[in-house]
Amino acid sequence: MLAIIRIILVLILSINICIFGIIYCLLRPRQSYHTALFGRLFGSMAPIFGIQLKIRNLSSNQLPRHCIYIANHQNNYDMITVSCVVKPRTIIVGKKNLLWIPFFGQLYWLCGNILINRSKNTRSHNILIQKAKSVKTHDISIWVFPEGTRSAGRGLLPFKIGAFHAAIAARIPIVPVCVSNISNKKIKLNRWSNGLVIIEFMPPIETQKYEPNKVRDMTKYCYEIMKVKIDSLNKEVIEYETQIS
Repeated sequence: MLAIIRIILVLILSINICIFGIIYCLLRPRQSYHTALFGRLFGSMAPIFGIQLKIRNLSSNQLPRHCIYIANHQNNYDMITVSCVVKPRTIIVGKKNLLWIPFFGQLYWLCGNILINRSKNTRSHNILIQKAKSVKTHDISIWVFPEGTRSAGRGLLPFKIGAFHAAIAARIPIVPVCVSNISNKKIKLNRWSNGLVIIEFMPPIETQKYEPNKVRDMTKYCYEIMKVKIDSLNKEVIEYETQIS
């Protein structure tokens, strides 16, 4: 019964957010401040799923004004966890086929986010590099999921190098954002509480010391520090949930 109530409530709220968002964004379409606003509206649904969020360093003064954020991408629940920490004036890179999801896809595009065709790597890299080089001009940052797809419980997948190419070419820092594990097995719609999810912003990584031919070194370094941090967050979640059970 609880699962049915949750599903109905989330569907109603999601459709209303998308319809309101489309109308709102049509007044000033493709503006970068839209993404953070509607990300927080979707994030407000986390309690409906019984998810407790703990967010770290979101308001840190160390976070640069212009950068590329990289985050691990797990599943559809990212829409109510990761979305709520997207910083103002940040646009997200997503797959082009998102556009065809009724209501949500249209809102995603109207918010000014970037839609790329991952099957055309060269073109996608060029689009990302051009956008990264214009972040200071347009006063924006870019959010990328470097795994390129949802990990679906397989742990942190290997990173694609597009975001790192763009950061080095534009000489802007990378800010890793790590999210503790949240899988379809962990979330049970018929259970009142579905535990803790920790989201942590790590210190910025400067790109000036990396030349374009060292992009794979930077990619590997970012992957390794994020994996260590995510493992640490997962351990912390397990310890917390053990204590309260």
